[in-house]
Amino acid sequence: MSNISLTTLGGVRENGKNMYIAEIDGSIFVLDAGLKYPENEQLGVDVVIPNMDYLFENSDRIAGVFLTHGHADAIGALPYLLAEAKVPVFGSELTIELAKLFVKGNDAVKKFNDFHVIDENTEIDFGGTVVSFFRTTHSIPESLGVVLKTSEGSIVYTGDFKFDQTASESYATDFARLAEIGRDGVLALLSDSANADSNVQVASESEVGDEITQTIADWEGRIIVAAVASNLSRIQQVFDAADATGRRVVLTGFDIENIVRTAIRLKKLSLANESLLIKPKDMSRFEDHELIILETGRMGEPINGLRKMSIGRHRYVEIKDGDLVYIVTTPSIAKEAVMARVENMIYQAGGVVKLITQSLRVSGHGNARDLQLMINLLQPKYLFPIQGEYRELDAHAKAAMAVGMLPEHIFIPKKGTSMSYENGDFVPAGAVSAGDVLIDGNAIGDVGNVVLRDRKVLSEDGIFIVAITVNRREKKIVAKARVHTRGFVYLKKSRDILRESSELINQTVEDYLQGDDFDWADLKGKVRDTLTKYLFDQTKRRPAVLPVVMEAK
Repeated sequence: MSNISLTTLGGVRENGKNMYIAEIDGSIFVLDAGLKYPENEQLGVDVVIPNMDYLFENSDRIAGVFLTHGHADAIGALPYLLAEAKVPVFGSELTIELAKLFVKGNDAVKKFNDFHVIDENTEIDFGGTVVSFFRTTHSIPESLGVVLKTSEGSIVYTGDFKFDQTASESYATDFARLAEIGRDGVLALLSDSANADSNVQVASESEVGDEITQTIADWEGRIIVAAVASNLSRIQQVFDAADATGRRVVLTGFDIENIVRTAIRLKKLSLANESLLIKPKDMSRFEDHELIILETGRMGEPINGLRKMSIGRHRYVEIKDGDLVYIVTTPSIAKEAVMARVENMIYQAGGVVKLITQSLRVSGHGNARDLQLMINLLQPKYLFPIQGEYRELDAHAKAAMAVGMLPEHIFIPKKGTSMSYENGDFVPAGAVSAGDVLIDGNAIGDVGNVVLRDRKVLSEDGIFIVAITVNRREKKIVAKARVHTRGFVYLKKSRDILRESSELINQTVEDYLQGDDFDWADLKGKVRDTLTKYLFDQTKRRPAVLPVVMEAK
């Protein structure tokens, strides 16, 4: 009998940051190592990764990291894991090449090379646990699900998936393989839930391709297509539409050049002819009706690039009269307000906006019926809805019960939750360290709630700096208080506040110096508290107050 436990480090009750652990007879199998991009309130943060302390502490037990596909939500945290735990990494050819791009961009692990290319026919025996794979349909080629076969039955991790009967060979689901896995017996299914709260049929990729081609053919001017850099399915459709309509494609977005060149080299993207792609510097050689500008981004939608284009601050492109901005990605809920503002800016610049979602429902994730079909094919004994917000996990659970799964066999996990298989049932087995680790430049994990709160204060109420010099021995002020402020008040109209602030600080310091005790931190605290109260009374604002008290020798 195998000892089995399942733990979620990320990807539950949130979008992105997918990372799951299966422990089987002492060996740890890591399923994906993803990141997510920061919310609006996480000022200055570049990316967010899972807390991986448990993996670092048990790195000697890690059999490997198994990657399902090449999106950042599955591979983006890999460099941070490998920096502390040099363990083997497994994935399809394209997934490994994209993972290498992430790893090479991190100085700590850029020489790491323990990568292993696998496919749907690969089986690896890890001393009793056999790992195999199956093809799934997603918005990037060579997406794979993972099967961990144990003596108690298989643990199946779907990764991101949907079902599309028209999918091309590189994207097609292997239904026969799924049925075979189901017949062999599935103990637990860890299944994508990102679109579980919808019963609306997602458009097939052939329908999406036809829509993109028709939209481009109908427009007479220049077209700016906004897409996600790693959505290779959508990029291929843009290339095909450009060829069909006699246009050239200019790549302008973040990461797009590396991703596209890698995919073309591996023959995962195809060009009808080599002249289809042109450099931004060559745009002036073509008429507007001959151009498609492909703007991509890392944030799920290239909104920032479109904003820069609309105000003339983009490196290559400025939106003008006659431009169509065609958004072929689904903006996340968190970006809807920003997207609305950018749309207004595009229209003000003379452009026209069209979203593919106005005509079709598009998603790389299966709806509730797709999830039910996956359950019916695999017939799992237990279900762990993962990859989604709580409402989506809950909708997945309800969809599973509708096809006959018992409620007591469905578990909606929290981050850090461990479930152990004991006496024929999964039971809670404690928790491990989990949560968000914020990455800001080279800083890993030292940007916490206090730092974010300070940044929020600075962004909303500004900063107020006061400098004063004292002689501690003689108990007197050597240089009276001088104040400086940024982002707080308009100086020319607030001179009285600044003058009274200086006088108040001078008096506060003089009173403190007359006492018997002296402590630098205590003095700065008195100055900060006094000034904060006065400024709020006068302005109803709370700027970040930074007192600088210097000592004269």
